[in-house]
Amino acid sequence: MRPGGNRGWLLRLVIAFAFAQGAVSMARPAVSYRALALGADERAVGVIAGVYALLPLFAAVPLGRRTDHGRCAPLLPAGVVLISAGCALSGAAGSLWTMALWSGVMGLGHLCFVIGAQSLVARQSAPHEQDRNFGHFTIGASLGQLVGPVAAGALIGGPDMARSSALALLVAGAGAAVAFTSLWRIEDRAALTSRGAAGDRVPVGRILRARGVPAGMLISLSVLSATDVLTAYLPVVGEHRGIAPSVIGLLLSLRAAATIACRLVLTPLLRVVGRTLLLTLTCLLAAVLCVGVALPVPVWALGAMLLVLGFCLGVGQPLSMTTVVQAAPAEARSTALALRLTGNRLGQVAAPAAAGLIAGLAGVAAPFVMLGGLLVLSAGVALRAPSRPADAATGDGHRPRTRSRAG
Repeated sequence: MRPGGNRGWLLRLVIAFAFAQGAVSMARPAVSYRALALGADERAVGVIAGVYALLPLFAAVPLGRRTDHGRCAPLLPAGVVLISAGCALSGAAGSLWTMALWSGVMGLGHLCFVIGAQSLVARQSAPHEQDRNFGHFTIGASLGQLVGPVAAGALIGGPDMARSSALALLVAGAGAAVAFTSLWRIEDRAALTSRGAAGDRVPVGRILRARGVPAGMLISLSVLSATDVLTAYLPVVGEHRGIAPSVIGLLLSLRAAATIACRLVLTPLLRVVGRTLLLTLTCLLAAVLCVGVALPVPVWALGAMLLVLGFCLGVGQPLSMTTVVQAAPAEARSTALALRLTGNRLGQVAAPAAAGLIAGLAGVAAPFVMLGGLLVLSAGVALRAPSRPADAATGDGHRPRTRSRAG
């Protein structure tokens, strides 16, 4: 199978990612509710959410190096095992520090799966298909983010919050294991042989200096931080405003549904608006909406804001993947994607921890104002980032200069 050939592997990857991400999206709010039931305050919730990203922080680049000169597929089942174990053991944990530990294991599993999956998409997609295929790939994440919070909201509640949240975590672990059913024959070994598994390692500094890589990393970090803090802190906001967990789960799923809609129409949007303008406008609008979440608005208005916010946040991740892949040296694409994920994990460590500190000092709505500032910064970076030939030809594989720069 050559790049750009049969895309059955992509459908199976999307299905597997939907189950893996669904488990994580179900577990993250469940961890927050269980921590609150065990006596955690806003700061402790932020620390536990940050530990989810701490263990993966040091593993991303070595895993990317390995994947550049080896197979992608083995990381997928390894990731599923770690996600399932992290979810189930978080549900069985009886203390905050053990919950933090197993949350970190869950994060490591998610990192393994994502590095393997993103590298697979980059390797098995033709250059002019990368925006589309990364967009479709991230639909799996959005499907998981749609179903996971609803499932968590349906299970969590009642007088015994610790027990119901533990049940939700155990169910999330079982759901992650279903991803195994879609991981058969997902990688083309001939593609690995043809590209050559051996080669010199590209220095990290050279990758980071490549035109477009830093901008793609910052945009990705900002968008993911916004999504992560929303997932971890909307339950806290709900507790303070008297919004039921089931309603919070529905609101988080509305955001995910809007993200799916965005990625389904991403290619035509790029043709009309262009990559740079689309990234800039969506980051700016997302910043305004994050600040709006901090306001004491009615539930219906909060839902409307999260719907538009989900659409805006849906743009950043797939386009930042393509930006990094096309900017990085061809022999270091997995490492570049791993560096992007390292930036994401730094954001996932720093953003919830900072959110916990800010919430403790200025109230639970303050972290959303912080997110607004981060997204404004990303909009500025997107606007100032030099345009690449891929921008002009997104979705149009017949323009020769797009292919000449994409590799």
